[in-house]
Amino acid sequence: MSATSLRPPTMPVKKAIFPVAGLGTRFLPATKAQPKEMLPVVDKPLIQYAVEEAYAAGVREMIFVTGRHKRPIEDHFDMTFELEVALEQAGKQELLDIVRGVKPDDMECIYVRQAQALGLGHAVLCGQRLVGNEPFAILLADDLMVGNPPVLKQMVDQFAEWRASIIAVQEVPPEHTRRYGIVAGHPVNDRMLDIQRIVEKPAPEVAPSRLGVAGRYILTPGVFHEIANQPRGVGGEIQLTDGIASLLRREKVFAYRYEGRRYDCGSKEGFLEANVELALQHPALGPGFRDWIKSLPL
Repeated sequence: MSATSLRPPTMPVKKAIFPVAGLGTRFLPATKAQPKEMLPVVDKPLIQYAVEEAYAAGVREMIFVTGRHKRPIEDHFDMTFELEVALEQAGKQELLDIVRGVKPDDMECIYVRQAQALGLGHAVLCGQRLVGNEPFAILLADDLMVGNPPVLKQMVDQFAEWRASIIAVQEVPPEHTRRYGIVAGHPVNDRMLDIQRIVEKPAPEVAPSRLGVAGRYILTPGVFHEIANQPRGVGGEIQLTDGIASLLRREKVFAYRYEGRRYDCGSKEGFLEANVELALQHPALGPGFRDWIKSLPL
């Protein structure tokens, strides 16, 4: 009998937390009256890309940790009766299918308010009662992830094998370590790393590696206890990274070098890159858009 077969059975990942309470100040004035998560990349808002990625990974319960002025997110995933009737009466079946496809019938959307912006760790803690004693995913909509299979599906498959918390990571330039949680540890194969240290936004000269945490996590419920019992960290906030660092003392946590492309849509440059590259890949828009770009006097 193999060591793997002796491991206890693991519950499937059916719940995901989407921390969407941020103010989106880097995109002002565009985000003055709309959530940054509703900014469109080609023809879908950022949050829809993240939800579709979670759904493709088998997640069916989407938990949105929201704040003030985030009502458009709720509206987006709600039924729009007047619009659907108008499209149906006009015989626009293709558009009707697109609208109805935003929220499949077997997907549940739940909203919980983060009353104060106390950090990513605090936002995750707001979803504790809804998650309960189950493993769960966290997806940051700012990070638009494109992979085949989808990045979270890759991670769910790894979780089924390793049965421990898994964090998506990527190599970052030394000068960018201040933007990320940085991990270090022992390689277990080409893509998995047994994490020994995780540090939030270290200076380049003290960073333990160049492996930065991307915006995808699968965590065991034990992390809630760690977050709830930690002091505030960088920026005076309750940091998710610090909670994971504490979890390391009790459980294994792995880093996963995902296959795919990440667009940092929390920055204007990354947002523009995502729009251009995804437009070029769009089956209907791509050819014409590519020709137009070639015609520009660059």
